[in-house]
Amino acid sequence: MTPITAPDHAPWTSCARTPQEVLAMTLWAEAGTRPVRAIEALAATIMNRVRLAEGGAVTHWGKGLAAICRAPFQFSCWNRNHIRHMLMLAIPPGDPAMAICRRIAARAAAGALMDPTGGATHAHAAEEMPDWALRLPPLAEIGGMLFYRPSEG
Repeated sequence: MTPITAPDHAPWTSCARTPQEVLAMTLWAEAGTRPVRAIEALAATIMNRVRLAEGGAVTHWGKGLAAICRAPFQFSCWNRNHIRHMLMLAIPPGDPAMAICRRIAARAAAGALMDPTGGATHAHAAEEMPDWALRLPPLAEIGGMLFYRPSEG
């Protein structure tokens, strides 16, 4: 796996992260306080995006696991101005939730993670209601998260 380097605007520019670590960080920041099933479902959702992007069906997410996790306006934890971003940059060493997210990310990157979402490409916490989800029926509700597949991807 080729390490990626953070963009120049990130505070940890000198730190290289593998795509799998970027996925683990995304899972931790977006769903790390939720049950394992929710973290697995979010990982499956991200991998569904990877498959669509690699197949050329969707281009606005970028290509590759790290690019899809960090695509603009997709996961709030990669928005420098969001609290999740700041928390993600300060994950304590030995954090048990991060250890779980790393194991799930490894399974997802290896293609060994089942998709409990029915092919979802989008998700949000049940306590939130983003505009894009207003008229969509969820495919699944897992661990306090709702999962969708809008027609554009």
